[in-house]
Amino acid sequence: MTAGRIRISEAAALLGVSDDTIRRWGDGGRLEIERGAGPATVDAAALAALASESAAASPVASLTRGGHSSARNRVTGIVTRVVKDTVMAQVELQAGPFRFVSLMSREAADELGLEPGSIAVASVKATNVVIELTD
Repeated sequence: MTAGRIRISEAAALLGVSDDTIRRWGDGGRLEIERGAGPATVDAAALAALASESAAASPVASLTRGGHSSARNRVTGIVTRVVKDTVMAQVELQAGPFRFVSLMSREAADELGLEPGSIAVASVKATNVVIELTD
C-alpha cells in the first residue's frame, strides 16, 4: 500500500486503537476523516504525524527503549519520515508506540516509493538480543 488515503479500520490497527477511537478523533478535529460513497478514510501523511505524536506520549514507549527483537520479527507500521541524500536514505517507521529506523540505499527507498504515510513492514534480525527488566 502506498501513501494517500487509509481506511478507518486500517488506521485503527496501525495505531493500536479501535475504529470508534479514530471516528471520535475525527469528530473532535484531531484527525480529518473523508466520508464519501465508499469507506471513510483518513489522509496517510496526517496519520503518520499523529502516530509519531501518539508514540512519543505513550507510557509503553518508555518501557521499550533500548529493547531488541528476535530474528523473526516482522512489524507492520506507517512511514513517518524519509531523509535522502545522493546515496543513502534514512526511513523511520512507527508501529504503535514502536519506532524503527532503517538505513538503506536511496535507490532502494525510491524503488519502494517510501514516503510519510506509506504502509510498510520492518523485518528485524538481530544476532544478539538483550532482555532487560523494567523498573
